Amino acid sequence: MGLFKKIAEALRKTKEAFSRKLDSLLSGGEINDDFYEELTDILVSSDVGFTTSEEIVERLRLYARKNKIRKAEEVKQALREILSEILQETEQVELKYPAIITIVGVNGVGKTTTIGKLANYFKSQKKDVTLVAGDTFRAAASEQLAEWANRNKVRIVKHAEGADAAAVVFDGISSAKARGTDVLIIDTAGRLQTKTNLMEELKKIDKVITREYPDANRYNFIVLDATTGQNALSQIEHFDEYMKLHGIILTKLDGTAKGGVVLSIAQDMNLPVVFIGTGETINDLEEFDAKEFVNNMF
Repeated sequence: MGLFKKIAEALRKTKEAFSRKLDSLLSGGEINDDFYEELTDILVSSDVGFTTSEEIVERLRLYARKNKIRKAEEVKQALREILSEILQETEQVELKYPAIITIVGVNGVGKTTTIGKLANYFKSQKKDVTLVAGDTFRAAASEQLAEWANRNKVRIVKHAEGADAAAVVFDGISSAKARGTDVLIIDTAGRLQTKTNLMEELKKIDKVITREYPDANRYNFIVLDATTGQNALSQIEHFDEYMKLHGIILTKLDGTAKGGVVLSIAQDMNLPVVFIGTGETINDLEEFDAKEFVNNMF
C-alpha cells in the first residue's frame, strides 16, 4: 500500500464521521451565524476541542468575509488551509544525528511496537540503530524489545528485570558513543502520570543523557493512543513536567474517529506530531505531513 493510501485508510473513520456532518451542514445553504455555530459543534464532536474549534471557526469567519466565500467547495478549501496552518504553526522537529530518542507514555499505548517501527524506519534511512531497554519495571519488557531488535537486525542494550533504568541508559550511551551509532532509541516503563516514583525516574534518565552525551541531538517523544481523544492533552501536560517533550507519535489512528485531537495538540500544547501509526505491520509508521493529514480528514 502506498504512503497516501495508508494515511487515507488510517483516517477513514475520522473522515467518514467528519465529512458526513460537514457535507450535511454545507447543504443547508446560507453561511451565517447558525452555520458557524453548527460547525463549531461538528469540530468539537470530532475531538478537536472547544477552544481550538472556536479558533478555527473565527479564522474561517474572517476569511470568508474578506474573500466573499459562498460556495460549499470554497468553504471546504478555506477550512483545509486553516487547519493546515494550525498544524504547521508549531515548531517542527528536524531530526539530526547522532540522535537520542527517548520514548515515553502511559501503559498500553503501543510504545514497544512503535520503537520497533521506528527502528525499521531509521534502518530504511540507512542509519545505524541501537535500542535501549529502559523499561525494567514491566515483566518481559526487555525480551519483547529484544524481539523487535532481532527483527530489525539492530543492537540492543538491556539489563535484568528490576535493574536501575538509568544504569541501562548509561550503558546504552556508552555503547552508542563507542560505535558511532546514528540513532539511540530508549524505551521507558509505561507509567500513569500519577505514579510519582516512575515519573521521577524520567528525570534521572534525562540527567544521565544530558551528562553523558551532551553533543547528541535530543528528542523526547510521547506516544499517544488516538482513541483516547482529549485525554491525550493531560498526558502531555504531566509528562512534560518531568521530561521536556519535543514531539508526539500518534498510534491507533486507524481505530478511531477522533483524529481531530491532532489539531488540539498543535493549538493548545504547541507540540508537533512527528510520526503516525497507520496500521499493524512493521512498515506502518509514517512521517506526519500536515497537508496530507488535513486533505484526508474530509
